[in-house]
Amino acid sequence: MESNAEITRENYKSYVFEKMPKSSHWKNMIWAFLIGGTICAIGQAFIYLYSLWFNAQDASVLASATLVFLAALLTGFGVYDSIGRFAGAGSTIPITGFSNAVVSPALEFRAEGYVYGVGAKMFLVAGPVIVNGVTISVVVALITLLFGLGG
Repeated sequence: MESNAEITRENYKSYVFEKMPKSSHWKNMIWAFLIGGTICAIGQAFIYLYSLWFNAQDASVLASATLVFLAALLTGFGVYDSIGRFAGAGSTIPITGFSNAVVSPALEFRAEGYVYGVGAKMFLVAGPVIVNGVTISVVVALITLLFGLGG
């Protein structure tokens, strides 16, 4: 019992601090910036490529669709998760991260079947994001309509 009495809050904090793995925030931030920037640069390259055949708005839509498809494909092959472990927050660029968030749970539960597994679990992570996004957009549209801010 006396050995327990020797452990104080300060001793415990210093012990935990010594045993805790050291995080390299600067390295993580640099990799997140580089990988996130690379994903954005690839998206911009698709916009330039599609602009050769389509107007700017259609090119942007096609580039977004291409990024969603590529992120889903890479998630299916297990590559996007490796990128995520390496790049951290850099892999959560909204459009590709959202695609990954939809495909990952679907793949995880595919053994339960297409309806109860893939179909039901596909929006497990992304579902609340979709609901909140739609709800907020409706509220903003109503405020804009009511106060005549739409121009």
